[in-house]
Amino acid sequence: MPKTFDTLAALLDHGYDAVIDVRSPAEFAEDHLPGAINLPVLSDTERAKVGTIYKQVSAFDARKVGAALVSRNAADHIAGPLSGFDGGWRPLVYCWRGGQRSGSFTSILQQIGWRADVIAGGYQTYRRLVHGAMYDVPLPHRMVLLDGNTGTAKTDILARLAAFDVQIVDLEGLAGHRGSLLGEIPEGQPSQKQFESLLASAFARLDPHKITVVEAESSKIGKRVIPPTVWAQMIAAPRIQIDASLAARAGWLVAAYAEVISDRQRLRGQLDFLRRHRGHETVNRWVALLESGDHIGLATALMADHYDPAYAKSRANHRHDVIATLHAETLDREGRAAMTEQIKQILDRL
Repeated sequence: MPKTFDTLAALLDHGYDAVIDVRSPAEFAEDHLPGAINLPVLSDTERAKVGTIYKQVSAFDARKVGAALVSRNAADHIAGPLSGFDGGWRPLVYCWRGGQRSGSFTSILQQIGWRADVIAGGYQTYRRLVHGAMYDVPLPHRMVLLDGNTGTAKTDILARLAAFDVQIVDLEGLAGHRGSLLGEIPEGQPSQKQFESLLASAFARLDPHKITVVEAESSKIGKRVIPPTVWAQMIAAPRIQIDASLAARAGWLVAAYAEVISDRQRLRGQLDFLRRHRGHETVNRWVALLESGDHIGLATALMADHYDPAYAKSRANHRHDVIATLHAETLDREGRAAMTEQIKQILDRL
């Protein structure tokens, strides 16, 4: 019998030795269960071929061709990545609906002697649970936002809080983007569905009775939209605001974005994107600082001319409950450590 899961927490805490996604690589790339490995029983091309036969010839012929392909691919997986597992191994398998692909593969695994099970409803069951957590049911967590102008080392401090056993959710890390003009990372962003999966998984593993700290963001991080239940909590959450001098922030930005600054041509293209917002004269001044190698000057100018005005406008349009404003004298290692300790003390009193 297929294994039934009624809650996302139960599915994430499945207790099996491995989760195997037998869907095609393209399906897996768009979204998948956290920690799942992809052992496709049909490649993208093969899946398209079977689908065409189903529509243009018959369901019987499609199943016959599909069965041969599934058997062949399953044999490759068993002789390859699964060859080292002993008889006690317990995998949990899923496909799109928990139907023929996962059922066929699981049957083969069971015939070998492995204690394999299928997720009832497959990926669609998982996606329904994620969608409910991110769109339908209010998030039960107590949230506090870490706020402050660009360059106040919020992401670094967030990670430091985790080392103090503070519950955190790193929105930028999950979105694969640093949340600013220069925020793109080489690996790119996950799909919207995968971003929601990562978020839902992160919150499902946290204690809703304890405070969870997240970094203040706009409703979009790069091209990924923060889901409604998370965004509703962020809007209502109290904030701890970090303040630091322009010089301290510029020094931190140059260090934190060293790889971005090193790619001068790409950075210049990103600056050019802001011409319609900040004007040619301002952007030309930024470019001149970049070309001269004055990275501190460039970081200072970007904050003074672009980031700080944008933040001030957003703050004027939205009133937030700021429970503490902390000033960082420096944002070097010692300064960030001291700021983290201050924030931890505030959280302990809430």
